[in-house]
Amino acid sequence: MVTPAAKRKAVAHLVDAHGMSERRACKAIGCCRMTMRYQTTRADEADLRQRMRAIAQERRRFGYRRLHVLLKREGYLVNHKKLFRLYREERLAVRRRGGRKRAIGTRAPMMAPMALNDRWSLDFVSDQLTDGRRFRILTVVDDCTRECLALVADTSLSGTRVARELDRLMIERGKPKMVVSDNGTELTSNAILTWADQSRVAWHYIAPGKPMQNAFIESFNGRLRDELLNETLFTSLAQARVALGCWRADYNDTRPHSQLRWRTPSEFATTCHPRRDLALRYVEGSAPAPAAATAQPGKSNSRGELRTG
Repeated sequence: MVTPAAKRKAVAHLVDAHGMSERRACKAIGCCRMTMRYQTTRADEADLRQRMRAIAQERRRFGYRRLHVLLKREGYLVNHKKLFRLYREERLAVRRRGGRKRAIGTRAPMMAPMALNDRWSLDFVSDQLTDGRRFRILTVVDDCTRECLALVADTSLSGTRVARELDRLMIERGKPKMVVSDNGTELTSNAILTWADQSRVAWHYIAPGKPMQNAFIESFNGRLRDELLNETLFTSLAQARVALGCWRADYNDTRPHSQLRWRTPSEFATTCHPRRDLALRYVEGSAPAPAAATAQPGKSNSRGELRTG
């Protein structure tokens, strides 16, 4: 019995079941009598709770931070700590789907793109229909603005089809300076090599077995699978394409992005400037400065050496 509510419940049980007085019951369990007589003055916040439950039911994979951003957009003035308390009281915690591997050791900081169309990332995501048929999704992301440029779903996506979709994106958005992808057979085909040579776009392949080198698209694929693919049953390819189009519009125009200071990718793209402060995630790293200067090779630090005698 740690919380005051649990203590009140225990005292009430002793009074009702055993006929003890309130004073004696409080003394038996070590509870102050003022705790029994305290009445809260907090507002019920019924409207806020109802709206928070409605948003959480619609977006089941959103935590309290994104719910806080969406509620602020609707005009609710609430502190994030108070919202977290209400979030826990309503038992709206997002269920974890499984373990996650953690990186061990140090890694070099990753250079971030500085402007629109500096770098695009490509990858494939697979899923299946209710009848067991498999289909694949081509995902394209702008690494600077984090916008989802395309979600192309089909039962087969060849290198020629990927090149055709990239041509369409270049007409709508402009030519990228670089495209990053893994070493899949579709992305290393002659069609892609010919397209990159004719379009004069630098194509960078990550090292085999190193998906962390393409971290932007891997993170996006995780959000796509967690918020849409794992939450929806697709009966046909046409339904999957409609759902992907709606989710892409919601991702770009409505969903707050934690790495863009809770702005949407479309909102960030309209005010995009050279991201000097985000060029390196950590410029100097998080390790503390050394207590003493490092000695140069071939030189001795005579002042720091211990002398005997």
